[in-house]
Amino acid sequence: MIACITKHLARFRRDEDGNSTVEFALYFTVFFLILAAGVEIAYINLRHAMLERGVDLATREIRLSTGHVPSYTDVRGMICSKAAVLDDCESNLRLEMVQVAPRDLSGAPNDADCQNAAQDPRPVRNFVAGQDNDLMLIRACLKYKPMLPTTSIGKELNKDAEGYAQIVVTSAFVQEPR
Repeated sequence: MIACITKHLARFRRDEDGNSTVEFALYFTVFFLILAAGVEIAYINLRHAMLERGVDLATREIRLSTGHVPSYTDVRGMICSKAAVLDDCESNLRLEMVQVAPRDLSGAPNDADCQNAAQDPRPVRNFVAGQDNDLMLIRACLKYKPMLPTTSIGKELNKDAEGYAQIVVTSAFVQEPR
């Protein structure tokens, strides 16, 4: 009996059929996880770059439009129209704009005011249009759903109860004289 078992085990040890399948299963899993993390990072970077571009173009338009004081919805609309790839931008973007003393940059709170479409609406924390020659600080917070929330990068993002992560962009500008 033992001789029969050792004979079969020796034959099993010498046989190399299926060897590449095991290697493929191991290497493909690792390769796929690295690829998924790279795609998630690239998409986060794209969202951040487009949000930053939208905020910069909107602040340029605010800064140079003398005489016209834009409302909160106007500024949010400008940002969302310039940033093309942001999902559900109008309902997931929150803005803060405050006047800051040029020698004391403690005008805005440290934590960003963020809200997603799934939450109940609440009033904007602070959005004040500046006067001539005022140093203004604008902060935009976008809530978004990660593309691959179960991969290594998607798990490490700070998410709220609904599964939304956030991107925060801050910009400063001086209000031009009217």
